[in-house]
Amino acid sequence: MTRMRLAPFIAGRYLFAKKSHNVINIISAISAIGMAIGTAALIIILSVYNGFDSLIKSMMSNVEPDLLITPSTGKVFLPEGETYDWIYDQPSVKSMCCVLQEQVFISYDGKQGLARAKGVDWVYEDESTLKDCIIDGEFKLKKGDIPLAAVGAGLAREMDINPRFLSPIEIYFPSRTRNISLSNPASAIESINVWPSGIFSVSSEVDKDMMILPIRKMQDLLEYGNEVSGVEIRLDEGTDAKELKRIQKEIARQLGPDYKVKDRFQQNESLYKMMRYEKAAIYMILIFIIIIIAFNIFGSLSMLIIEKQTDIETLRSLGATERLIKRIFILEGWMISLSGLAAGLVAGIGFSLLQQWLGFIKMPGHFVVQAYPVILSWSDVLLTTIGVAVVGYLIALIPAHSFNRQSR
Repeated sequence: MTRMRLAPFIAGRYLFAKKSHNVINIISAISAIGMAIGTAALIIILSVYNGFDSLIKSMMSNVEPDLLITPSTGKVFLPEGETYDWIYDQPSVKSMCCVLQEQVFISYDGKQGLARAKGVDWVYEDESTLKDCIIDGEFKLKKGDIPLAAVGAGLAREMDINPRFLSPIEIYFPSRTRNISLSNPASAIESINVWPSGIFSVSSEVDKDMMILPIRKMQDLLEYGNEVSGVEIRLDEGTDAKELKRIQKEIARQLGPDYKVKDRFQQNESLYKMMRYEKAAIYMILIFIIIIIAFNIFGSLSMLIIEKQTDIETLRSLGATERLIKRIFILEGWMISLSGLAAGLVAGIGFSLLQQWLGFIKMPGHFVVQAYPVILSWSDVLLTTIGVAVVGYLIALIPAHSFNRQSR
C-alpha cells in the first residue's frame, strides 16, 4: 500500500473502529450530527431566501420594466427617431410605453399628502401585469371621458382612498409657466381630478406612495405637450439575459450619451444590492455557527490523539514520518465533518426540493403565495459544500498541529 493511500486507510479505520473510551465515539457522532444539521440549515435557509428573493423580483416586475430609457440631463424628452422604430422591430420586444412621473401633492376627502404620480399610456394599461396585483376594484385608467387612477395600498390606507366612493383625488403641482402671485398664490398651482378605480399591492416600498393615472392628465398637470420622463420596454417572457444586454447596448449606442438605458437592476440598484448583501450576511452567520459546531471535532480528535499514543509510537518504529502521522489525524477529523456534510446535503436538498415541488409548509395568514417559496440553487449547494468542507479541514488542522509541536 502506497503512502498516499496509507493515511486515508488508517484514518478510515480510526473513524469506524470502536474506541476504548466510548466518550470519543459520542463526541464524534455529535460532531457529525451537528455538521449535518448546520449544512442542512444552510441549504434550506438560502433556498427559502432565494424563494422570497424571486417573489420580490417577480412582484417588482409588475411596476419595473425590463429596460427604461431616461434623459441623462433634465426631466423630460420627446421619444422620437429611428431608434424607437428599431425597438419595435425586435422580435423579443413585447411592448414599449411612455411614462411621465413626478412627485405631487394630493387631496382626498379632506386628507392631504404626497404621492408619486406616474402617468402611463394605453399600452401600459393593456400590457402591464399590474392588474394581477389589484386587491380592490379594477385596473382601469379611463371610463368614457372620466380619468381613473390605480393607487398603492399604503397610500390608499393613509388617505382612506376607496374605489367604491365617488370622491375624486385632487392632484396639485406648481405651474411651470406662471409666476407666484402674493395676492393670489393659488393661481400658480395647476390641478387635475382623477377618480380611484383600484388599489394594488406590490411591495411596501412601491405601495406607500405610488399612483398610476393616464399620461395625458399628467401632461396637462405638468404643462407638457408630448414630452415624457421615460420609455419603458418589456421583453417577452423567457428572454435570456444575453438578448436583454444586446438590446440595451444597441439602444444606448443609437441614442448616444444624452440618454440612459437601465435594466431592472440599475433602476433599483440600492434594493437589489441590499438583497445581495442580506444573502451574503445570512451565509456568513450560518458559516460562523458551523464553525462553533465544528469545534466538537477539535475535542474528539484531541482525545483520539491521546488515546492512540501507542499506535503512533508503533507507526514511528515502522518508519512513518511525522508528516504522515499528522496527515492521518487531519484526515480523521476531516472525515467526521465530511460525513456530516454528506448527510446534511442529502437532508437539505431533499427538504428544499419537496417544499419547492409540493409546498407542504404553508404560509400563515393571507399572503400572496400559499406555501413558503423555496428555490434550490445549485450554486448555493456548491458554496455550502466548499464552505463546510473548508471549515472542517481547518478545524482538523488545529489538534494535529498541536500534536506535532508536542512530539518534537
